[in-house]
Amino acid sequence: MHRVYSLFAALALGLPLCAQGSPDPTAPTYSPANIVNSASSVASALAPNTIATIYGTNLSDGTTGAAGSFVPGAMLAVEMAGIHVFVAGEPCGLYYVSPQQINFLIPADLRPGVMNVFVARDGLAGPQAQITVEAAGPGLFESAPGVVAATHSDGSEVTKTHPARAGETVVVYGTGFGATTPSVVSGMVNTLPAQLTDLGSFQILLNGTALPASSIVYAGIGAPPGLYQVTFKLPNPVATNPEIRVAIGSQTSPANVILPLQ
Repeated sequence: MHRVYSLFAALALGLPLCAQGSPDPTAPTYSPANIVNSASSVASALAPNTIATIYGTNLSDGTTGAAGSFVPGAMLAVEMAGIHVFVAGEPCGLYYVSPQQINFLIPADLRPGVMNVFVARDGLAGPQAQITVEAAGPGLFESAPGVVAATHSDGSEVTKTHPARAGETVVVYGTGFGATTPSVVSGMVNTLPAQLTDLGSFQILLNGTALPASSIVYAGIGAPPGLYQVTFKLPNPVATNPEIRVAIGSQTSPANVILPLQ
């Protein structure tokens, strides 16, 4: 699990407020196009229980992040250095805040639809930014540009210098995969496995070809809030360094991400 927590260390480097917008030039500033899935950087790939990122200006007076390990049963803070993020009026768990970037969790209990997001810094609210929350908006985290974040079965990281092998069982990590059974408590570090509810439409694609459903050992939530993981067995034979994507219904993670494989 070392890779999982180093991934979230990177993500992690109150009373509801009324977001009326403010002419104050020091207020937080951002736009809907700058609210994206943290794994894919796609604005249209936002779903309940998705780790998302807001890019903007004046978002925070300083930089801080969620510190330490993710203890089972613990909750993400909804306030960090005086910063709150609200989606549909609901406070969101926070991973990281800085003047130009906030990593946060879209609440798991939301239903798909159009809703508003706003940032409040020490009571000073930014604008209402309208986003569309889908049932799923999958994205795969990357350990390096264009390289999926993945681990071998022993927990060590899959890299170009330590690639996966044909027939091996590996784990890849993402966010935005949608509802699980059982459902999760929004913002809580998970204590039990929870598989995707829509497993019937879930696929792993290698070079555009879907793997057999029988090769997928587990697809569901990981421990840190909003992190999903897929454990699957690679075919044998299999192409070197294949492009990897995940699909849930009509939603597919972005192209041009490879799984190091020799």
